[in-house]
Amino acid sequence: MGVIKLKNIRTFSYHGCLIEEGKIGSDYTVDLKIKANLQKSAQTDHLLDTVDYVHLNKIVTEEMAIRSHLLEHVAKRINIRVLAEIQMIEKTTVWVSKINPPIGGDVESVTIKMTETRK
Repeated sequence: MGVIKLKNIRTFSYHGCLIEEGKIGSDYTVDLKIKANLQKSAQTDHLLDTVDYVHLNKIVTEEMAIRSHLLEHVAKRINIRVLAEIQMIEKTTVWVSKINPPIGGDVESVTIKMTETRK
């Protein structure tokens, strides 16, 4: 098994339970870690034999553009879509962070982490 990790994917999205969050939006960061067998690509040096991280980034940015009330919901969608679209991935973990959340305190970010494994 090998690991590919995309760190600090930055998006401006409209997630949250408050009506204002859906109108004004907020900054988010996403980290995505996948586990897959990377032995073939290590031998062949061909993109078709590995997980294309451009494809992973596209999934994250497209799912982050769809409004959700909860970060858990968008994280679940990202994980499910990664497994559905890229068959060689065995496990995916995503961290979704809301920067400066409106929670009535001086909080840099709030982060949720969710993992899915191919069945």
